[in-house]
Amino acid sequence: MMRSLLVVSLLLVGCPTPHHAQHGFDDADAWAARFEDPNRDAWQKPEEVLSTLALTPDATVADIGSATGYFPVRFAKAVPRGHVYGMDIESSMVEFLNKRADREALTNLSSHLAEFADAKIPAPVDLIVMVNTYHHIEQRPAYFTRLAGSLKPGGRLAIIDFTTASKMGPVAEAKVSQAQVEAELKEAGYTLASSPSFLPEQFFLVFTRP
Repeated sequence: MMRSLLVVSLLLVGCPTPHHAQHGFDDADAWAARFEDPNRDAWQKPEEVLSTLALTPDATVADIGSATGYFPVRFAKAVPRGHVYGMDIESSMVEFLNKRADREALTNLSSHLAEFADAKIPAPVDLIVMVNTYHHIEQRPAYFTRLAGSLKPGGRLAIIDFTTASKMGPVAEAKVSQAQVEAELKEAGYTLASSPSFLPEQFFLVFTRP
């Protein structure tokens, strides 16, 4: 089960906020300034992530934990003939991202409300991405077994999250190791296809599911 997505998003920018902290979403514009801080690019390396994923122009993508659109907007620009679904458990973030898509004329980007235990992706996709959100999911093997139904044949699942050695992200006891992610997704029926190593604070794992 995902915790408050605001906590997730705070972790995305390396905020030292305690893992159990709770926050409101009354001012999404103010939070967006934090989530979309250009300084994040130095360690998140979004363009290298997109290059590594090598999406075709007509690919369909779902970003679970999409928040204000740091990655979904980039995905939408990379797949002009495809579609990107931003999935979030917070209605204010869903509304914000849909308004952002309208403002930036990204007709191939739409944001949708997910549930704690079900991503509720509207249609099967070529790629599901989860950035700095994996450690907030509970009952993960069951969650990801169910999530496989949202992948097209040959589709991929990309997981990016903070390493146990990183000083960013959640407190140490809340982090999930790369080895644990691999074991849990193997239990859910996935196969590790690649593990790019260029991110300085995070592991990057790409899975397929036969």
